[in-house]
Amino acid sequence: MPLPPAGALPARALPPQDVRPLDSTDHAILRVLGSDARISNKDLAERVGVAQSTCLARVRTLHESGVIRGYHADIDPRALGHDLQAMIAIRLQPHARAVMGDLVAELSRRSEVLDVYFVAGANDFLVHVATASTDELRRFVADHLNRDPAIAGTETNLIFEHTRAAGRRGSVSAPDQPS
Repeated sequence: MPLPPAGALPARALPPQDVRPLDSTDHAILRVLGSDARISNKDLAERVGVAQSTCLARVRTLHESGVIRGYHADIDPRALGHDLQAMIAIRLQPHARAVMGDLVAELSRRSEVLDVYFVAGANDFLVHVATASTDELRRFVADHLNRDPAIAGTETNLIFEHTRAAGRRGSVSAPDQPS
């Protein structure tokens, strides 16, 4: 069974000048939503200690301003028969900088691709993929990535185990508060 497609590209990160300062209420909302994005507005307002109307307005503002980029289900790829995960480092050809957006869009549409990271350093991208077998992984790298003229090279690292980091479980804290 194939993984669901990555879908539309995520919202771009906010430029620093567009980020409004978040107060302790915003941080509390983000902390709760980070651990349970399905919580009702009523329960969220109660946990944060604000009126329901205030909570709803705050969440809408956080979403509209791009602080909250979306909501998703964290599905274990193994449940879908994709037991093999890997991180693939991609280095672009020097002349390929103009096609980076197209490459990210194309990668994001691939069913094997879970996440695409634009990174600094020797490589340009890290791509988190999940496949059912080493043969599928080899085909993805050899037939899709290595045949792309914009890609100078790839390096594949298998993932043996993945532990969700605290920051992804909702431990968002205000800068002046310990998490």
